[in-house]
This record gives sequence, C-alpha cells and structure tokens, in this order.
Amino acid sequence: MTNECGVPESLIALQRTLNAAAEEARARGSSPEDWRPWVEAAAVAENAFAEHAAAAGVSADKVRSAAERAARGLPAHTDPEERPD
Repeated sequence: MTNECGVPESLIALQRTLNAAAEEARARGSSPEDWRPWVEAAAVAENAFAEHAAAAGVSADKVRSAAERAARGLPAHTDPEERPD
C-alpha cells in the first residue's frame, strides 16, 4: 500500500522508526554506543529506499525525501517546475 506521494507505508514506518531512534540517541548522549541503534536503523532504511527506488525507476534521494516528509505528516514535495504560476 502506498500513500499519496507513492511511497509504500512500510517505508514511511521505517522512516518513523529511524526518527524515533534518533530522538532516543539524542536523549541518551553522544557516544558511538548511544547512536548504534540509529546507525543500524539508518543502514536498513537506506537499503530499503534504494531497493524501492531501483524498482520504481527514481532516485533513492527522492524516495528518502518523500518518506521523510510523509513520516512527519507533511504534504508530498512538489517539483518547482510543476507548480502553477
């Protein structure tokens, strides 16, 4: 299942998990051990974004950006060239 920006809900959930891991790491401190869960979650997320991007024929950056925006409840990014004058 995908949302309005075409990103599967599974990737949005993965981004939310990544966001939560970052918040927890910030609360714990700045040591490498504090950030290990985030680093691991980020690696999983990046691989998932890249796989989806390759299958969809778009850039991983576009998928990542759309997932980040959707995870924060923001509307899908509109390409400036597609905006009406």
